[in-house]
Amino acid sequence: MFTACAAFAVITAGALVTSNDAGLSVPDWPTSFGYLVKIPHFVGGVRYEWSHRMVAGTLVTLTLAIAMWTLLVERRRWMRWLAVAAFCTVIVQAILGGLTVLLFQPPAVSTAHATVAQTFFCIAVAIALFTGRRWVEEQPRVEFDSRRPSLVTLTLLSIFVLYVQLVLGGMFRHHGMSWWPHVVNAVIVAFVLAWTAIRAISVYSRIEAVRRPAIVMISLLITQLCLGFTAFLTRVAWGRDTAQPELPMVASTVAHVAVGALLLATTVVLAIQVWRHVPVAFEPRVPGAQQDASAA
Repeated sequence: MFTACAAFAVITAGALVTSNDAGLSVPDWPTSFGYLVKIPHFVGGVRYEWSHRMVAGTLVTLTLAIAMWTLLVERRRWMRWLAVAAFCTVIVQAILGGLTVLLFQPPAVSTAHATVAQTFFCIAVAIALFTGRRWVEEQPRVEFDSRRPSLVTLTLLSIFVLYVQLVLGGMFRHHGMSWWPHVVNAVIVAFVLAWTAIRAISVYSRIEAVRRPAIVMISLLITQLCLGFTAFLTRVAWGRDTAQPELPMVASTVAHVAVGALLLATTVVLAIQVWRHVPVAFEPRVPGAQQDASAA
C-alpha cells in the first residue's frame, strides 16, 4: 500500500513537471547537473524536475524490495511473476523518463512515459489488493453473469477506453496532437464507465467487493469530467497566450491527471473483483444438439 501511494506521488510530481513546463530544467540524465545525489539550487523548474526524479528513485528501491521479498516468501507463483513484472515496469518507466530528457521531450516518448507510470500504479494497487487479508482469507461470494455483454466485458472495455484517453491526453499535453480527439473520447469514456458502474451497482449491489469500487468509479468519473472541463477552460480557452503556466492552469491540470490515475486504478480493481465474484455463465452444451440443429 505504501508503494502504491508512492507511485501516486510520482504521477502527481510528474504532472507538476509537465504542467509547469519544467521537463528540461535538469538537462542531463541519469545525473542531475553532473551529480547523482547532490541537491541543486532550486531555480525555476528545477525544484519540480529534481524532486520528481528523487521520488521516482525511491519508488524503484521500494519496488525492488517488494519483488525480492515476494520471491522469497510468496507461495503463489502468479504473485511472484506479478512482483517481477512490477519491477520491470518501473525500470522501463525510469528509462522512458531518461529518454524524454535526452531526446528533448518527443511527444511519443513522453506519452509512453506517462502511460507506463499509470500502468505501474495499477500493478502496485493490484499487489496491495492481492496481499490484503480480505483477499487471502475471505470466501468469495459468486454470482454468475448471464447478461450480454457481461460485466467482465464491460470492465475490460472500460480499462481499454481509459487507456485510449490516457494516450490521447498525453499526446495533447506534450504538444503532439490537438485537443479535440481527447475531448471526443471523453464522451465515450463517460458512457462506457457509467454503463459499467450502473450495471454493477444495480445488479450486484449485494456483493460488497463489486459495489464499493463501482461507487468509487462513478464518483471519480464525475469529478474527472468536472476537472477536465476546468483544465480545458484554464489551459486552452483562457490560457492559450500566457507566457508561462499560471496557478489555475497548473492546479486544474495536476488534479485532472491525479484523479485520472485513481480512476484507472479503481476500474482495474473493479475488473479484478468482477472476475472473482461475477464470472460469466456459459450455456451448457447438450450432447446431440448440434447434430439435431444441422439436420434441421
